[in-house]
Amino acid sequence: MTSQAPALRDESKGEQGFQYGRIMLICSGHFVHDIYSAFIAPLLPLLIDKLGLTLVMAGSLPVFMQTPSLLGPIIGYLADRFTVRYLVIFAPAITATLATLIGFMPTYGAAALLLFCVGVNIMAFHAPAPAMIAHVSGNKVGRGMSFFMASGELARSVGPLLVAYGVTQWGMEGLWRLMFFGWLASAVLYWRLRDVSAKRAPRKDKTKPMLRRFARVFAPLLGVMLLRNMASSSLGIFMVVYLVDIRAFELPLATGALALYEFSGVGGALVGGTLSDRFGRRRMVAVATIGAALLMLVFVHVEGALMIPILIGLGLTALAVSPVFLALVQDQLPDNRATANGMFMLYAFGIRAINVMMVAALGDALGLQSAFIAAALISLFSLPLIFALPATPSVRHEDL
Repeated sequence: MTSQAPALRDESKGEQGFQYGRIMLICSGHFVHDIYSAFIAPLLPLLIDKLGLTLVMAGSLPVFMQTPSLLGPIIGYLADRFTVRYLVIFAPAITATLATLIGFMPTYGAAALLLFCVGVNIMAFHAPAPAMIAHVSGNKVGRGMSFFMASGELARSVGPLLVAYGVTQWGMEGLWRLMFFGWLASAVLYWRLRDVSAKRAPRKDKTKPMLRRFARVFAPLLGVMLLRNMASSSLGIFMVVYLVDIRAFELPLATGALALYEFSGVGGALVGGTLSDRFGRRRMVAVATIGAALLMLVFVHVEGALMIPILIGLGLTALAVSPVFLALVQDQLPDNRATANGMFMLYAFGIRAINVMMVAALGDALGLQSAFIAAALISLFSLPLIFALPATPSVRHEDL
C-alpha cells in the first residue's frame, strides 16, 4: 500500500503550489490534538493542592511531558524515509485519552508517568506533521508554518477554557468525557489521509555535508531559543498559577487570561511566518523578541482592564516566532525536512523544559513576579545571536 500511495508533493500543481485543502486538514488535526496537550498548565493549581506539590515539582510535570522530545530527531529521520502518516492520524485520539485521565492520578509519580506517555505521543505527531505542511506549501513555507502554528495557538486558547468548563461540571475525575473529540478527529484524519505518504522523494544525501548544514542552522538557534523563549515559556506554564496565587484571581478568570494570551498568539503565528516570507526570518524574530520583553515587564505591574491589551500584545509578540523558526529550518534543510523538524522539536520542547525549571526555581526563591521580570530581561540577551542565524531570502511581493 505504501508503494502505491502518492507523495504529498506529487499534486497536479507540483511542489510550488500552496495546497490549502491538505494544509487545512493537517492544521485541523493539529488544533484538536493540541487542545488536550494544553490541559495541563490550567490544572497545575489543582494538582498542587491535590498532590501537595512545590512550584518546582509542579513545574516538573510539564517537563516530563516534554522529555520525549529527545526522540524527535529519530522520528523525523524515519518520517523522511518511511510512511509514518499513522503517527499523525492517531495522535489526537491517543493524546485526548491520556490527558483527560490526569485527574485519576493519585501521586506525583503517577502523574509524571502519565504525562511522559502524553509527551511520547505529542512528539510522534509534531515531528512529521510540519514536514507534511512544508511539502504542500510550495515556495510559501513561512505562510504554511503560520497556518500550522496558528492552529496550535488556537488550540492552546481553547484548551484552558474547555478544561475549566470540564472541571467546573465534573471535577478533574470527570474530564474523561472530553476525550471523544480527539477520537472523532482521528477518524476524520484516517478517512482523508490514510492513503497519503509523507516521506520525501529518494535522494543521494552525503552525511558530512548534511551534518554541516544542520550545525550551521542549529548551533546559533540553540542560543537564540534558550534565551529568547524564557518569556513565552514562563507565561504559558505559570500564568494561571501567578494570577491565582499572586494576583488573587479566581481560577475561571485566570484561565480566561491564559486563553486570551494564547488566542492572541493565533494572530501572532499567522502574521509572524507570513511576514517573514517578505521581510526575512531574522528581522521578524528580533522585532518580536523586543516587543514581548517590553510587554512582559508591563504585564506584571498593570491592574484591571489594562491587562487585556497587554495580554493581547504579549500573545501577538511572544508567540509569533515559532512559525518563523520552523520556516527557517525547513528553508535551510529542504532534503531532510522531517529530520530537521524533529531536531527543532527536540530544541523546542527541551528548551521549554529548561526554561520552565529555571523560572520555577526563581519563583520558589524570589516569587513568581520577580521570576517573570527576570525572564523578560534574559530574553533580550538573545538579540545578538539572532543575527548569527542563516539569512533567508525574502520571496517576491507578487508571490505572496
